[in-house]
Parts: sequence; C-alpha cells; structure tokens
Amino acid sequence: MSDRPAVAITVGEPAGIGPELVAMLAQRHHEHPFAARPVIIGDRALLAARAARIGLSPRYLDYDPASLAGAGGFVEVWHQPLAVPVTPGRPDPANAQAVLAMLARAADACAIGAFAALVTAPVQKSVLLDAGIAFSGHTEYFARRTHAPRVVMLLVGGAVAAPLRVALVTTHIALKDVPSAITCETVTATIALVAAELTARFGLPSPRIAICGLNPHAGEGGHLGREEIDAIAPAILAAREAGIDATGPLPADTVFVPDHARGFDAIVAMYHDQGLPALKAASFGRGVNVTLGLPFIRTSVDHGTALDLAADPRRAGEADPGSLFAALDLAVELAGRASVRNPASPR
Repeated sequence: MSDRPAVAITVGEPAGIGPELVAMLAQRHHEHPFAARPVIIGDRALLAARAARIGLSPRYLDYDPASLAGAGGFVEVWHQPLAVPVTPGRPDPANAQAVLAMLARAADACAIGAFAALVTAPVQKSVLLDAGIAFSGHTEYFARRTHAPRVVMLLVGGAVAAPLRVALVTTHIALKDVPSAITCETVTATIALVAAELTARFGLPSPRIAICGLNPHAGEGGHLGREEIDAIAPAILAAREAGIDATGPLPADTVFVPDHARGFDAIVAMYHDQGLPALKAASFGRGVNVTLGLPFIRTSVDHGTALDLAADPRRAGEADPGSLFAALDLAVELAGRASVRNPASPR
C-alpha cells in the first residue's frame, strides 16, 4: 500500500446518503482495492450504523497518521464526532458545527500535505445556513480556508476517451446577480486558471477552451445583451494574447452538442445552470466535480444529499456510489500526475 496515495474522504451531511456511499466504497475497497489509501473523516458510530442499515460490514480501522502504508483491504476512519445522534433523512442543525469541523480538518490536513487529495460527499447547505453558518458551498469554503485567490468549479463527465469538462465563471449565486458578476476581469481570470490547471493537473499542454456567451445566441450582436461585447469577447482576446487557445463567445445551446463539444478540452459556462445541465444529462451519477485553484486536489460527487432516499428504510442500499467511486479514481489519477511532476511533494 505504500505506493498508493492517501486520500481523505469526508462523509458529507450525516443524515444524507454520504455515509452509505462511503460504506459501499469501503466494501468495494475490500473486494477490489482502489489505487489509494482511503481515509474517511467522519463519526465512527454513524459509519457503522449506516453500513449495517444497508447490510454491509466494511472493514473500518482507526486512522494512524504515523503509518506510511495504511492497512491493506481496510478503510481507515479519522474520527470526527457528531454533537447529536442522527436520523437518516432528517438533518439536524445541532450537527452543523461538526460538519464544518470535518471540512476544516480535511482541508487543513490536505494543505500541509498529509493527504495527496480530498474527496467530498455532499453536504446540506440549508442546514448549515439554518445554524447561522454562512456557507454557499464546498468550493467557496475551501477557497476561504486556504486563502486561494481564485477557484473555479470544473465538472468532468462523459466518455472516458472524450471527457466533457465544464468550468463555471460564477457558481452559487442567484440568477439575477449573474450579469453583474460577468466582467472582463472575472472571465479572463477564469479562462487563465482553467488553461493553467488543464495543463498542470490534467496533462494537456495546449488545451482548447470554448467560452459560452451569457445571453441567448451569444447576445445576437448586442441585440439580446451587451455582456458578450463588453466583457466576454475582450476576455477571450486577452486570453488569446496570452497564448491560450480560446474560442467564443459561443451560443450555449449549440456548443454542448456532442459533435461541437468534442472539439474542445473544456467549455467555460457563465453560470451554474448554463453548464451543469448538459454535463449531468451526459453523465449523471458518474460525473466528478473538481475544484481548480486550491493548493491541493479536491474532487467531489455530482449529486446532492438525497435526503428522501436516506429517509426511506425500504430503499436502503439504493444509493448509487458511481460518482463517489469516479471522484476517488480521478483524485488518484490527478495525484499520480502531481507526484510525477513534483516527486518531492509530501504524501
């Protein structure tokens, strides 16, 4: 196991499907090991209870940070206690601080190189907000925690031979606030970060990047909005002058057509629900969320907490672990490439 990167995995919302998915991952690791040393960050009792609920008996072992090799066939657990017991499907704001502490512990450990990558199961943002915690998403939280100057959400899915990669200029903001957030500066910075990370993390030396317009038909020459003229086109020009292969602004209703999308290594969308419906239609349940711009590798699932599924005992075990498995596989792939690029980096 010593040649397998240690990867931290957070269980997400304790009342959601995250703990069940982790149990499935642990069971799979016992039978067909991932090319990683998985370390779950979560409550031991919760993990055991939710595994038993779906009829699994994964081989959990307490995490030993002093061990460089881990334990073959076992998934280690770094205990992060909850404040109150959990009822599946019923999130409790009393556990919000414990969830936040789990994310902080994971981010801090990855930032100092204790883990080669971080994989996150979904959290329930509304519960954190109900507890008085200003939380808009993992992406924004990890950016603040690590003082990253800019981060970008990138979703990866589709066929392995021709993956669809969709990056977002804006993430979790109201639709009415999107136009004012689309500036030449934000679009330029997003394109630059996507290009740099596709090269550094994904091994693409000259990535081809398509840039969506904001408005229908990419603004129709200014008749349907001026964001393309005033912000997006100048940002694309700046990217080209910097040596980036950037194309656009392109209408979002055509750039995602498979024959067009295959001509690019990534597509930059202006807002959340412009880019992600196309990605999820192509690969929901197998897609992976990657945060670009952090000082460590972070991947996540492409779905939410599925509280209704977690709440129904008749549907125990129905949650699909495919996206979590894919997130771990991609984290290992990215970590391996980073290790080759910088062999002295800590694991």
